[in-house]
Amino acid sequence: MARALLLSTAITFAFFIVLVRLGELMLLDHQELAAKAMSQYQRESHIEAGRGQIYDRRGRELAVSLDARSLYCDPAQVKSPHQVAREISKAIGMSYSRVAARLAPDGKKRFVWIQRKLSDEQADALKAMKLGPGLGFVDESRRYYPEGGLAAQVLGYLNMDDQAQDGVEKEYTKTLTDKGGKVVVERDATGKILSQGVKMESKGDNVVLTIDDGLQYIAETALDEAMEKWKAQSATVIMMNPYTGSILAMASRPSFNPNDPGAFSAAGRRNRAIMDVYEPGSVFKIVMSSAALESGVVTPQSVFDCHGGRYTVGGRTFHDVEKNGMLTFEQIIQKSSNVGSIQVALKLGASRYFKYLKLLGFGQKTGIDLPSESGGYARFPRTDVSLASMAIGYGVSVTPLQVLRAYAAIANGGYLVTPHVVSRITSPDGQVISSFQGQPKRVIMPETAATFRNILSLVTQKGGTAQEADVDGNAVCGKTGTARLFDPQTGRYSDKYASTFVGFVPARDPKIAMIVVFKGAKGAIYGGVVAGPVFSSVAEKAFAYLNVPRDDADQNNIVHTGKDFSGHGVVYTP
Repeated sequence: MARALLLSTAITFAFFIVLVRLGELMLLDHQELAAKAMSQYQRESHIEAGRGQIYDRRGRELAVSLDARSLYCDPAQVKSPHQVAREISKAIGMSYSRVAARLAPDGKKRFVWIQRKLSDEQADALKAMKLGPGLGFVDESRRYYPEGGLAAQVLGYLNMDDQAQDGVEKEYTKTLTDKGGKVVVERDATGKILSQGVKMESKGDNVVLTIDDGLQYIAETALDEAMEKWKAQSATVIMMNPYTGSILAMASRPSFNPNDPGAFSAAGRRNRAIMDVYEPGSVFKIVMSSAALESGVVTPQSVFDCHGGRYTVGGRTFHDVEKNGMLTFEQIIQKSSNVGSIQVALKLGASRYFKYLKLLGFGQKTGIDLPSESGGYARFPRTDVSLASMAIGYGVSVTPLQVLRAYAAIANGGYLVTPHVVSRITSPDGQVISSFQGQPKRVIMPETAATFRNILSLVTQKGGTAQEADVDGNAVCGKTGTARLFDPQTGRYSDKYASTFVGFVPARDPKIAMIVVFKGAKGAIYGGVVAGPVFSSVAEKAFAYLNVPRDDADQNNIVHTGKDFSGHGVVYTP
């Protein structure tokens, strides 16, 4: 009897303990246990939803989002993982060791990506293999650039983790993307996959560029041909609407294909038009010229003795290519006389010179809507030697875009514009959300700009330094630059040169402004010889493409038509 009582008491006490524990689990630990249960049959993983499209100014697709399938696995459910790894490795071109490592069960991870964003061929091949349980596909979106490497540095690219790198993709990534989504993978009690996720639709807005697909192709083709001819280290061309700052074409060499960025070097992905700085040489004489004309220090017919091409300032002797004697100011620019330019700069003085250097936008970023722009370097010339060096384009560092913007101010009648590559933002259904609104700033008087345009038109005529930059049927205003490249490793100037031509055309009523820069060209060094022909070729083809009529202006009297600045909002109507 006592034994029975003891046994029943023990059973009752044990039952009471169980009831207490059950109550604790149900009332106190319910949420935690529910979450654990959910995690055993459900896995979540973030996926990138489709980005908005990028179009050129005419609506042609430059970057799109395509459907793609991604392969994942539950390592605990994969049968014969070594055999499966071999099959997958052959189908997608991934090493066997990497696939095997992702298939190997570790008792913790029940959802593992094997390969994201497979090609259609890879996905179809894997599906046909019927690899067994534990593997599945999720619909995602992958970035594709229909024109391949065209405008690659402007567009940028996405890395393997769908993070925007460089270009418009990076600068406008918040505009182009939404928050993405989650794929939910569910399993039954045995671990068998019940659901393979859902397809996420893009909600990102679209970006419409100022870049013209046709003009970009013309510029890049000419650049490639010249790179082959001159075997240069690098090259850049930028074409811009001088009245609005709209970039119509922007290209650098070497380049890359954003569809496969990993196959190219970092040098190819670099946008040299806005990132690389250099001492520009004689194209920088725009500062001295604008300041001197605006300040009344010279007139086009002011005469200077160029001393046979040699001039000493502060113990340093400067040289001209030609042994010039007496030259007018306009001849100094036409022949690109360093000696004459230095004398004008010294007459002008450091304070006035530096004032116009800043007014023309040097030593500061242009504000273009692309990442990683350099502001260059320009400090106040505290000695006559420094002023003399800066007057001829040494002792400063600039980007090609800064130089082009300064010359655009001469083309448009004296306004400094903000360069930009994006025209407007549109919603997925095509509604305009926002558009670029520039605020041009007057930096020189229209009379000064008109006078300097006349002088610049002499550069491509007989006796000028850039006769090969001439455009058939249209007078060209422009300037050459040839400068030694500084080697930071040796701390000295090298035997390589930067060869530049910058200008605008037609001279009477400019439609485009353009700069061409080559670095390290072999066989020739002068800007008029290396860069000038590229300017000519691109401009002639661009005018044919845009249906711009011949001007056949009187090149001895290039006077601006006086059209209102606001009337030049676009180069043409698509």
